[in-house]
Amino acid sequence: MPPVSTIRKRADFLACNKGRRAPMPGFVLLVRERHDGDPAMRLGITVTKKIGNAVVRNRMKRRFRALARAILPTSGITGADHVLIGREGGIERDFALLEAELAKALRKVRKA
Repeated sequence: MPPVSTIRKRADFLACNKGRRAPMPGFVLLVRERHDGDPAMRLGITVTKKIGNAVVRNRMKRRFRALARAILPTSGITGADHVLIGREGGIERDFALLEAELAKALRKVRKA
């Protein structure tokens, strides 16, 4: 299982925007293969101020990190950047439902 690291640079987030996307009710998943020979998966999370105040945004980011820890090591795409963009309804959604949606989004991106 390749390790999962964090995307920190804005340029990497913007590069993911040119990759494949899978919109779901709670989030949008962006995936871009890096083609640099590194098998590590990278994860980036972004939640805008439109979603809510800092408490709401941080809660959503914590939920996304937990989702990524549960699903990305087994279902993620090796050597790719994964970005989760929070959507308005994501904070109220059941965690099991978010897990199912992330697995579905990863399958959808893998096919494309």
